[in-house]
Amino acid sequence: MQDDPSDFEPSRSAGLDRLAEFVNRAGRSYAAGRNTDDGPGRATAVSKLSPYLRYRLVTERDVVAAVLERHGFEPAEKFVQEVLWRTYWKGWLEMRPTVWARFVEERDRQRQTFPNKRALTAAESGSTGIEGFDDWARELLATGYLHNHARMWFASIWIFTLRLPWTLGADFFLRHLVDADAASNTLSWRWVAGLQTVGKTYLATADNIARYTNGRFSPKGLATEAFAITEPPIPRPQPLPRPMRSASSDQSLLLVTSDDLNPETVARTDMPIKAAVVASSPDGLWGDRARVFVAKAAAETASRVAVSFDCEANVLVDLDAETLAIAARSAGAHQIVTAYAPVGPVADALARLTPSLAGQGITLVQVRRDWDDLFWPHATKGFFKFREQIPELLREQGMR
Repeated sequence: MQDDPSDFEPSRSAGLDRLAEFVNRAGRSYAAGRNTDDGPGRATAVSKLSPYLRYRLVTERDVVAAVLERHGFEPAEKFVQEVLWRTYWKGWLEMRPTVWARFVEERDRQRQTFPNKRALTAAESGSTGIEGFDDWARELLATGYLHNHARMWFASIWIFTLRLPWTLGADFFLRHLVDADAASNTLSWRWVAGLQTVGKTYLATADNIARYTNGRFSPKGLATEAFAITEPPIPRPQPLPRPMRSASSDQSLLLVTSDDLNPETVARTDMPIKAAVVASSPDGLWGDRARVFVAKAAAETASRVAVSFDCEANVLVDLDAETLAIAARSAGAHQIVTAYAPVGPVADALARLTPSLAGQGITLVQVRRDWDDLFWPHATKGFFKFREQIPELLREQGMR
Protein backbone atom coordinates (compact mmCIF):
# COMPACT_ATOMS: atom_id res chain seq x y z
CA MET A 1 0.00 0.00 0.00
CA GLN A 2 1.32 3.43 -0.96
CA ASP A 3 1.23 6.57 1.08
CA ASP A 4 -1.97 8.55 1.45
CA PRO A 5 -2.48 10.53 -1.79
CA SER A 6 -2.99 13.66 0.29
CA ASP A 7 0.62 13.34 1.45
CA PHE A 8 2.28 15.77 -0.99
CA GLU A 9 5.44 17.21 0.49
CA PRO A 10 5.43 20.84 -0.70
CA SER A 11 8.89 21.31 -2.20
CA ARG A 12 10.56 21.17 -5.59
CA SER A 13 12.89 18.42 -4.43
CA ALA A 14 9.92 16.28 -3.37
CA GLY A 15 8.29 16.83 -6.75
CA LEU A 16 11.47 15.82 -8.56
CA ASP A 17 11.75 12.73 -6.33
CA ARG A 18 8.16 11.78 -7.21
CA LEU A 19 8.95 12.25 -10.90
CA ALA A 20 12.06 10.08 -10.61
CA GLU A 21 10.05 7.36 -8.85
CA PHE A 22 7.33 7.45 -11.51
CA VAL A 23 9.32 7.87 -14.73
CA ASN A 24 9.87 4.14 -15.34
CA ARG A 25 6.07 3.66 -15.34
CA ALA A 26 5.31 6.52 -17.72
CA GLY A 27 5.29 4.37 -20.84
CA ARG A 28 2.96 1.54 -21.81
CA SER A 29 2.11 0.61 -18.22
CA TYR A 30 0.71 4.11 -17.71
CA ALA A 31 -1.32 3.92 -20.92
CA ALA A 32 -2.78 0.56 -19.86
CA GLY A 33 -3.66 1.49 -16.28
CA ARG A 34 -4.26 5.23 -16.21
CA ASN A 35 -8.08 4.98 -16.13
CA THR A 36 -8.24 2.61 -13.16
CA ASP A 37 -8.97 4.03 -9.72
CA ASP A 38 -8.53 1.52 -6.91
CA GLY A 39 -9.10 4.14 -4.22
CA PRO A 40 -7.01 6.18 -1.80
CA GLY A 41 -3.79 4.71 -0.49
CA ARG A 42 -3.59 2.03 -3.20
CA ALA A 43 -1.11 1.58 -6.02
CA THR A 44 -2.00 3.54 -9.13
CA ALA A 45 -0.72 3.99 -12.66
CA VAL A 46 -0.96 7.78 -12.48
CA SER A 47 1.93 10.00 -11.44
CA LYS A 48 0.31 12.14 -8.69
CA LEU A 49 2.48 15.01 -9.91
CA SER A 50 -0.47 17.37 -10.33
CA PRO A 51 0.15 19.59 -7.25
CA TYR A 52 3.77 20.07 -8.28
CA LEU A 53 2.80 20.90 -11.85
CA ARG A 54 -0.05 23.13 -10.72
CA TYR A 55 2.26 25.44 -8.80
CA ARG A 56 5.16 24.78 -11.17
CA LEU A 57 7.42 23.48 -8.46
CA VAL A 58 8.05 20.97 -11.23
CA THR A 59 7.38 22.20 -14.77
CA GLU A 60 5.79 20.52 -17.74
CA ARG A 61 9.18 20.67 -19.42
CA ASP A 62 10.84 18.91 -16.45
CA VAL A 63 8.33 16.08 -16.65
CA VAL A 64 8.20 15.63 -20.42
CA ALA A 65 11.99 15.78 -20.76
CA ALA A 66 12.50 13.10 -18.11
CA VAL A 67 9.86 10.82 -19.62
CA LEU A 68 11.13 11.18 -23.19
CA GLU A 69 14.69 10.53 -22.11
CA ARG A 70 13.58 7.29 -20.46
CA HIS A 71 11.03 6.01 -23.00
CA GLY A 72 11.10 7.99 -26.23
CA PHE A 73 7.96 9.51 -27.70
CA GLU A 74 5.90 6.59 -28.98
CA PRO A 75 5.83 4.44 -25.80
CA ALA A 76 5.16 7.53 -23.64
CA GLU A 77 2.86 9.36 -26.05
CA LYS A 78 -0.25 8.95 -23.90
CA PHE A 79 1.43 10.29 -20.78
CA VAL A 80 3.00 13.20 -22.68
CA GLN A 81 -0.42 14.07 -24.06
CA GLU A 82 -1.90 14.08 -20.56
CA VAL A 83 0.78 16.50 -19.36
CA LEU A 84 0.12 18.70 -22.37
CA TRP A 85 -3.62 18.77 -21.70
CA ARG A 86 -2.64 21.07 -18.82
CA THR A 87 -0.64 23.29 -21.19
CA TYR A 88 -3.49 23.24 -23.71
CA TRP A 89 -6.12 24.25 -21.16
CA LYS A 90 -3.92 27.17 -20.05
CA GLY A 91 -3.43 28.40 -23.60
CA TRP A 92 -7.11 27.92 -24.51
CA LEU A 93 -8.28 30.00 -21.56
CA GLU A 94 -5.55 32.59 -22.05
CA MET A 95 -7.01 33.40 -25.46
CA ARG A 96 -10.57 33.40 -24.10
CA PRO A 97 -10.34 35.11 -20.68
CA THR A 98 -14.05 35.98 -20.68
CA VAL A 99 -14.79 32.27 -20.09
CA TRP A 100 -13.13 32.54 -16.67
CA ALA A 101 -14.95 35.79 -15.91
CA ARG A 102 -18.21 34.17 -17.00
CA PHE A 103 -17.61 31.21 -14.68
CA VAL A 104 -16.87 33.44 -11.69
CA GLU A 105 -19.97 35.53 -12.30
CA GLU A 106 -22.24 32.50 -12.70
CA ARG A 107 -20.71 30.74 -9.69
CA ASP A 108 -21.33 33.77 -7.50
CA ARG A 109 -24.89 34.10 -8.78
CA GLN A 110 -25.63 30.42 -8.12
CA ARG A 111 -24.15 30.66 -4.63
CA GLN A 112 -26.71 33.36 -3.85
CA THR A 113 -29.76 32.05 -5.67
CA PHE A 114 -29.66 28.25 -5.98
CA PRO A 115 -32.79 27.15 -4.09
CA ASN A 116 -32.03 23.53 -3.16
CA LYS A 117 -29.44 24.06 -0.45
CA ARG A 118 -30.21 20.66 1.07
CA ALA A 119 -29.28 18.82 -2.15
CA LEU A 120 -26.11 20.87 -2.46
CA THR A 121 -25.08 20.10 1.12
CA ALA A 122 -25.76 16.39 0.60
CA ALA A 123 -23.57 16.33 -2.50
CA GLU A 124 -20.70 18.22 -0.88
CA SER A 125 -20.77 16.09 2.27
CA GLY A 126 -21.07 12.76 0.47
CA SER A 127 -24.52 11.88 1.79
CA THR A 128 -26.61 11.54 -1.38
CA GLY A 129 -26.89 7.75 -1.15
CA ILE A 130 -25.17 7.32 -4.53
CA GLU A 131 -22.48 4.66 -4.31
CA GLY A 132 -19.11 5.90 -5.48
CA PHE A 133 -20.15 9.54 -5.67
CA ASP A 134 -20.45 9.82 -1.89
CA ASP A 135 -17.13 8.02 -1.47
CA TRP A 136 -15.37 10.44 -3.83
CA ALA A 137 -16.87 13.44 -2.07
CA ARG A 138 -15.58 12.17 1.27
CA GLU A 139 -12.20 11.25 -0.25
CA LEU A 140 -11.84 14.76 -1.64
CA LEU A 141 -12.70 16.31 1.71
CA ALA A 142 -10.28 14.01 3.53
CA THR A 143 -7.31 14.11 1.14
CA GLY A 144 -7.62 17.07 -1.23
CA TYR A 145 -7.12 14.72 -4.17
CA LEU A 146 -9.10 12.56 -6.60
CA HIS A 147 -8.01 10.31 -9.45
CA ASN A 148 -8.76 12.05 -12.77
CA HIS A 149 -11.30 9.41 -13.83
CA ALA A 150 -13.11 9.81 -10.51
CA ARG A 151 -13.24 13.56 -11.11
CA MET A 152 -15.01 12.94 -14.42
CA TRP A 153 -17.51 10.49 -12.91
CA PHE A 154 -18.17 12.84 -10.02
CA ALA A 155 -18.75 15.84 -12.29
CA SER A 156 -21.09 13.87 -14.55
CA ILE A 157 -23.21 12.60 -11.64
CA TRP A 158 -23.25 16.08 -10.08
CA ILE A 159 -24.57 17.63 -13.30
CA PHE A 160 -26.79 15.01 -14.92
CA THR A 161 -28.01 12.79 -12.06
CA LEU A 162 -28.22 15.29 -9.22
CA ARG A 163 -28.97 18.19 -11.58
CA LEU A 164 -26.83 20.62 -9.62
CA PRO A 165 -25.25 23.67 -11.30
CA TRP A 166 -21.91 22.77 -12.87
CA THR A 167 -20.38 26.02 -11.64
CA LEU A 168 -21.03 25.03 -8.02
CA GLY A 169 -19.43 21.65 -8.65
CA ALA A 170 -16.39 23.32 -10.18
CA ASP A 171 -16.32 25.64 -7.16
CA PHE A 172 -16.49 22.64 -4.80
CA PHE A 173 -13.37 21.22 -6.46
CA LEU A 174 -11.58 24.58 -6.36
CA ARG A 175 -12.27 24.83 -2.64
CA HIS A 176 -10.94 21.37 -1.80
CA LEU A 177 -8.41 20.13 -4.37
CA VAL A 178 -4.80 20.65 -3.40
CA ASP A 179 -4.07 21.05 -7.13
CA ALA A 180 -7.00 23.43 -7.75
CA ASP A 181 -6.36 25.21 -11.05
CA ALA A 182 -8.46 27.80 -12.85
CA ALA A 183 -7.94 26.47 -16.38
CA SER A 184 -7.85 22.69 -15.90
CA ASN A 185 -10.70 22.62 -13.41
CA THR A 186 -13.06 25.07 -15.07
CA LEU A 187 -12.61 23.74 -18.59
CA SER A 188 -12.81 20.10 -17.53
CA TRP A 189 -16.16 20.73 -15.84
CA ARG A 190 -17.30 22.59 -18.95
CA TRP A 191 -16.25 19.59 -21.06
CA VAL A 192 -18.29 17.16 -18.95
CA ALA A 193 -21.27 19.52 -19.15
CA GLY A 194 -21.12 19.69 -22.95
CA LEU A 195 -20.14 23.35 -23.06
CA GLN A 196 -16.47 23.08 -23.95
CA THR A 197 -17.10 20.95 -27.05
CA VAL A 198 -20.64 22.06 -27.77
CA GLY A 199 -23.08 19.17 -27.56
CA LYS A 200 -20.46 16.61 -26.53
CA THR A 201 -21.19 15.61 -22.94
CA TYR A 202 -19.61 13.00 -20.69
CA LEU A 203 -22.17 10.67 -19.13
CA ALA A 204 -20.96 8.41 -16.30
CA THR A 205 -22.35 4.85 -16.37
CA ALA A 206 -22.46 2.16 -13.72
CA ASP A 207 -20.69 -0.29 -16.04
CA ASN A 208 -17.78 2.06 -16.70
CA ILE A 209 -17.45 2.90 -13.02
CA ALA A 210 -17.52 -0.78 -12.03
CA ARG A 211 -14.94 -1.65 -14.68
CA TYR A 212 -12.45 1.03 -13.77
CA THR A 213 -12.84 0.75 -10.00
CA ASN A 214 -12.31 -3.02 -10.23
CA GLY A 215 -15.83 -3.59 -8.94
CA ARG A 216 -15.59 -1.32 -5.89
CA PHE A 217 -18.60 0.70 -7.03
CA SER A 218 -21.60 0.08 -9.28
CA PRO A 219 -24.01 2.90 -8.53
CA LYS A 220 -27.72 2.60 -9.17
CA GLY A 221 -30.02 5.23 -10.58
CA LEU A 222 -27.57 7.24 -12.64
CA ALA A 223 -28.89 9.45 -15.39
CA THR A 224 -29.15 7.64 -18.71
CA GLU A 225 -29.28 10.80 -20.81
CA ALA A 226 -27.34 14.02 -20.67
CA PHE A 227 -29.60 17.05 -21.00
CA ALA A 228 -28.45 20.06 -22.97
CA ILE A 229 -26.84 22.99 -21.19
CA THR A 230 -26.61 26.17 -23.21
CA GLU A 231 -24.77 29.45 -22.93
CA PRO A 232 -24.11 32.50 -25.09
CA PRO A 233 -21.51 31.89 -27.81
CA ILE A 234 -17.89 31.90 -26.70
CA PRO A 235 -15.92 34.79 -28.19
CA ARG A 236 -13.34 33.93 -30.82
CA PRO A 237 -9.80 33.47 -29.47
CA GLN A 238 -8.00 36.75 -29.03
CA PRO A 239 -4.26 37.19 -29.59
CA LEU A 240 -2.07 36.26 -26.65
CA PRO A 241 -0.68 39.17 -24.67
CA ARG A 242 2.70 40.26 -26.00
CA PRO A 243 5.36 37.94 -24.59
CA MET A 244 7.97 39.43 -22.31
CA ARG A 245 11.03 37.20 -22.13
CA SER A 246 13.30 39.59 -20.29
CA ALA A 247 13.10 42.66 -18.16
CA SER A 248 15.28 45.75 -18.33
CA SER A 249 18.68 45.80 -16.68
CA ASP A 250 17.37 47.96 -13.83
CA GLN A 251 17.68 46.75 -10.28
CA SER A 252 14.63 44.61 -9.60
CA LEU A 253 12.49 43.09 -6.90
CA LEU A 254 11.60 39.50 -7.75
CA LEU A 255 7.96 38.63 -7.02
CA VAL A 256 7.15 34.92 -6.82
CA THR A 257 3.48 33.93 -6.87
CA SER A 258 1.72 30.62 -6.32
CA ASP A 259 1.25 30.27 -10.08
CA ASP A 260 4.98 29.68 -10.56
CA LEU A 261 7.12 28.66 -7.61
CA ASN A 262 10.18 27.94 -9.77
CA PRO A 263 11.52 31.40 -10.64
CA GLU A 264 15.04 30.07 -11.14
CA THR A 265 13.97 28.77 -14.55
CA VAL A 266 12.11 31.94 -15.55
CA ALA A 267 14.21 34.90 -14.46
CA ARG A 268 17.91 34.71 -15.28
CA THR A 269 20.09 34.29 -12.24
CA ASP A 270 22.41 37.01 -13.61
CA MET A 271 19.61 39.59 -13.51
CA PRO A 272 20.14 42.40 -10.98
CA ILE A 273 17.69 40.99 -8.45
CA LYS A 274 18.21 42.92 -5.24
CA ALA A 275 15.54 41.18 -3.14
CA ALA A 276 12.63 38.77 -3.51
CA VAL A 277 9.19 38.28 -2.03
CA VAL A 278 7.19 35.05 -2.28
CA ALA A 279 3.42 35.50 -2.04
CA SER A 280 1.84 32.42 -0.53
CA SER A 281 -1.79 33.25 -1.41
CA PRO A 282 -3.15 36.25 -3.32
CA ASP A 283 -6.81 35.29 -3.14
CA GLY A 284 -9.35 33.52 -0.96
CA LEU A 285 -10.11 30.95 -3.66
CA TRP A 286 -7.95 28.15 -2.29
CA GLY A 287 -9.24 25.59 0.16
CA ASP A 288 -7.44 24.71 3.35
CA ARG A 289 -5.27 21.95 1.84
CA ALA A 290 -4.15 24.11 -1.07
CA ARG A 291 -3.43 27.03 1.27
CA VAL A 292 -1.32 24.85 3.54
CA PHE A 293 0.53 23.32 0.59
CA VAL A 294 1.25 26.72 -0.97
CA ALA A 295 2.27 28.32 2.33
CA LYS A 296 4.82 25.58 3.03
CA ALA A 297 6.00 25.56 -0.57
CA ALA A 298 6.42 29.34 -0.44
CA ALA A 299 8.78 29.05 2.52
CA GLU A 300 10.81 26.39 0.72
CA THR A 301 10.82 28.51 -2.44
CA ALA A 302 12.09 31.55 -0.56
CA SER A 303 15.06 29.51 0.64
CA ARG A 304 15.85 28.39 -2.91
CA VAL A 305 15.46 31.90 -4.30
CA ALA A 306 17.77 33.40 -1.69
CA VAL A 307 20.52 31.01 -2.74
CA SER A 308 19.90 31.16 -6.50
CA PHE A 309 19.81 34.96 -6.72
CA ASP A 310 22.06 35.68 -3.72
CA CYS A 311 19.52 38.00 -2.16
CA GLU A 312 17.17 38.31 0.76
CA ALA A 313 13.84 36.55 0.15
CA ASN A 314 10.77 36.90 2.35
CA VAL A 315 7.31 35.34 2.33
CA LEU A 316 4.17 37.47 2.03
CA VAL A 317 0.80 36.10 3.07
CA ASP A 318 -1.12 38.34 0.65
CA LEU A 319 -0.37 40.58 -2.29
CA ASP A 320 -1.06 44.28 -1.91
CA ALA A 321 0.42 47.23 -3.74
CA GLU A 322 1.67 49.10 -0.69
CA THR A 323 3.59 46.14 0.72
CA LEU A 324 5.18 45.48 -2.67
CA ALA A 325 6.05 49.15 -3.14
CA ILE A 326 7.73 49.26 0.28
CA ALA A 327 9.70 46.09 -0.54
CA ALA A 328 10.77 47.53 -3.90
CA ARG A 329 11.86 50.84 -2.44
CA SER A 330 13.77 49.09 0.34
CA ALA A 331 15.67 47.16 -2.36
CA GLY A 332 16.31 50.33 -4.37
CA ALA A 333 14.23 48.87 -7.22
CA HIS A 334 11.87 50.60 -9.61
CA GLN A 335 10.94 47.36 -11.32
CA ILE A 336 9.21 44.23 -10.07
CA VAL A 337 9.80 41.07 -12.11
CA THR A 338 7.50 38.07 -11.85
CA ALA A 339 6.63 34.96 -13.83
CA TYR A 340 3.66 35.47 -16.14
CA ALA A 341 0.36 34.64 -14.44
CA PRO A 342 -2.16 32.88 -16.70
CA VAL A 343 -5.88 33.65 -16.49
CA GLY A 344 -7.11 33.06 -12.97
CA PRO A 345 -6.99 34.58 -9.48
CA VAL A 346 -3.28 35.46 -9.53
CA ALA A 347 -3.62 37.25 -12.86
CA ASP A 348 -6.67 39.06 -11.49
CA ALA A 349 -4.68 40.15 -8.44
CA LEU A 350 -1.73 41.38 -10.53
CA ALA A 351 -4.09 43.32 -12.80
CA ARG A 352 -5.46 45.13 -9.74
CA LEU A 353 -1.96 45.89 -8.45
CA THR A 354 -0.35 47.16 -11.64
CA PRO A 355 -1.97 50.62 -11.86
CA SER A 356 -1.32 51.37 -8.20
CA LEU A 357 2.33 50.35 -8.51
CA ALA A 358 2.70 52.41 -11.67
CA GLY A 359 1.33 55.40 -9.81
CA GLN A 360 4.24 55.02 -7.40
CA GLY A 361 6.78 54.83 -10.21
CA ILE A 362 7.19 51.03 -10.09
CA THR A 363 6.83 48.88 -13.20
CA LEU A 364 5.52 45.33 -12.92
CA VAL A 365 7.06 43.09 -15.61
CA GLN A 366 5.67 39.61 -16.25
CA VAL A 367 8.09 37.21 -17.92
CA ARG A 368 6.46 34.33 -19.81
CA ARG A 369 8.09 30.95 -20.16
CA ASP A 370 9.38 29.79 -23.55
CA TRP A 371 7.27 26.64 -23.12
CA ASP A 372 4.08 28.68 -22.90
CA ASP A 373 5.12 30.95 -25.76
CA LEU A 374 5.61 27.90 -27.95
CA PHE A 375 2.55 25.81 -27.09
CA TRP A 376 -0.20 28.25 -26.12
CA PRO A 377 -0.72 29.79 -29.60
CA HIS A 378 -1.73 26.34 -30.88
CA ALA A 379 -4.69 26.07 -28.46
CA THR A 380 -7.05 27.91 -30.79
CA LYS A 381 -9.32 24.93 -31.44
CA GLY A 382 -9.93 21.51 -29.86
CA PHE A 383 -7.28 19.36 -28.22
CA PHE A 384 -7.06 16.90 -31.09
CA LYS A 385 -5.92 19.67 -33.44
CA PHE A 386 -3.44 20.73 -30.76
CA ARG A 387 -2.28 17.13 -30.34
CA GLU A 388 -1.23 16.95 -33.98
CA GLN A 389 1.32 19.69 -33.33
CA ILE A 390 2.93 18.08 -30.29
CA PRO A 391 5.73 16.08 -31.99
CA GLU A 392 6.95 19.08 -34.00
CA LEU A 393 6.70 21.45 -31.04
CA LEU A 394 8.74 19.05 -28.93
CA ARG A 395 11.37 19.03 -31.66
CA GLU A 396 11.48 22.82 -31.46
CA GLN A 397 12.19 22.40 -27.76
CA GLY A 398 15.04 20.01 -28.61
CA MET A 399 13.20 17.14 -26.94
CA ARG A 400 12.86 14.69 -29.86
